[in-house]
Amino acid sequence: MSYAILRPTVLFGREDILINNIAWLLRRFPFFGLPGDGAYKLSPVYVDDLAELVVEAIHRKDRIVWDAVGPDEFTFREMVELIGEVIGSKRPLVNLPPRLALMAAQTLSLFVRDVMLTPEEVDGLMSNLLVSKDPPRCKTHLRDWLIENKNRVGRQYASELLRHF
Repeated sequence: MSYAILRPTVLFGREDILINNIAWLLRRFPFFGLPGDGAYKLSPVYVDDLAELVVEAIHRKDRIVWDAVGPDEFTFREMVELIGEVIGSKRPLVNLPPRLALMAAQTLSLFVRDVMLTPEEVDGLMSNLLVSKDPPRCKTHLRDWLIENKNRVGRQYASELLRHF
C-alpha cells in the first residue's frame, strides 16, 4: 500500500488569506504590529506548486512524507517587509507582546466581521513550525508572485469566515 503525506507551511496564491490580509493591513494602517520580535521563520509555498507536488506524490508507489516548502525562508518580519516593499506600502513594524498583538487583531476582527488571528496561529508562528530542514520541493518565489500580483493583493480583505463557513 502506498501513501503520501505532504505538510505545507504557509500557502500563497490568488485566493490566499494570510499574505493578502497582511497586504490589506499595510495598505490601510500607518504601522504593522508584529507578535513578538518577528524573528520566527516560515517558508511560503505557492498553491500551484503544491498542486504539482500532490500530483507527483499520487503517482508514486512508495510511502512518503514530504515537507512541502518553497524556495524562500523568511522571518515573519522579513516577509512583512517584503510585502510592503513590493506593494508600495512600507510601514514601520512594531514589536508587540504576543497577547497584545492578538488583542489588537481581535479588535480589528470586530470591524471586518472575521477572525483575523487566533491564539493557536500566534503560537504556531512563534514556535517556528512553518519551516523545514528538508530541501525546497516547490519553486515559486514569493517575491516573484508578489511582483506579478502587486496591484491586486491586499486591495480587498479576504474573510476566513466567509470563505469557509
